[in-house]
Amino acid sequence: MNDKNDATLVGYDQIIVDSGGLVLKLATLLILWAVCFIPVYPSLVWTWFNNSNNSHGVLVPLVSAYLIWQKRADLCRTPGGVSWWGGVILLISLLFYLLSLAGAIAVVSRAMLVTSLIGILLFTIGKAKVSTITFPLLFLLFMVPAPASLLQLVAFPLQMFATKIAANIIAALNIPVYREGNMLFFVHAQLEVAEACSGIRSIMAYTMLSTLFAYFLQGGWGKRIVLLLSAVPMALCANIVRVTGTGILAHFFGGSVAKGFLHEFSGMVVFIFGLCLLGAEFQALGRLENKTQKGAA
Repeated sequence: MNDKNDATLVGYDQIIVDSGGLVLKLATLLILWAVCFIPVYPSLVWTWFNNSNNSHGVLVPLVSAYLIWQKRADLCRTPGGVSWWGGVILLISLLFYLLSLAGAIAVVSRAMLVTSLIGILLFTIGKAKVSTITFPLLFLLFMVPAPASLLQLVAFPLQMFATKIAANIIAALNIPVYREGNMLFFVHAQLEVAEACSGIRSIMAYTMLSTLFAYFLQGGWGKRIVLLLSAVPMALCANIVRVTGTGILAHFFGGSVAKGFLHEFSGMVVFIFGLCLLGAEFQALGRLENKTQKGAA
């Protein structure tokens, strides 16, 4: 009897030792990982707080950490292990990181921050545990700002599109307006649809939010894809509403309404309106899934 108890105690001690070793190894690698990417942090944080197109990035690590915290029970139940593919991913990520630093390719060096983290976790806790938190880890890619050159390339056609549609809507309301490029001319005012009003900011934010909503949506991939695909047209419509509303106000109250607090406030209102539409779509797809399950039962 004593031998059996002693064996049990030895087993528990071994588990504690193994867990302690795993924690120490993981903590050491994460510290080295954090130190290795010190050159990336200043410009990344600066972009979050000074470029409105990427301001959503500051929330991404917090959301990802919360999603991982929600999975803590599943992580504890899932057996650990070692995946050598994690070491391969880590080494490749570090190689690309060094090359991108030498070539000043910011988007690559920032993306390697995420892929190297995935490699470390695969190497230390195993494929089974990492698969439990795959979405929160991949969600971290939304914190990586898109290249400025790509944003500028996309922004101009969106400016023209929003200006043209807004001009047509305003003209349909019997308000005299003349469009030239991204400029709207009224009788007593003129309005420039700048790059900030192109809708890029809304598209990126709505894409991130629709991805998050799709993660929580119950059901198959069909409904999730519908939710993801609706982000871009929803963002474009919200931006057109903003430009049209600003144009109408400029006609009646002058071009000053397109500047300062009222301009920023209108952008916030339209964004919240689009977010409500996205939430309503999420609820509608969720109810549709519930009806489908009840019908199948």
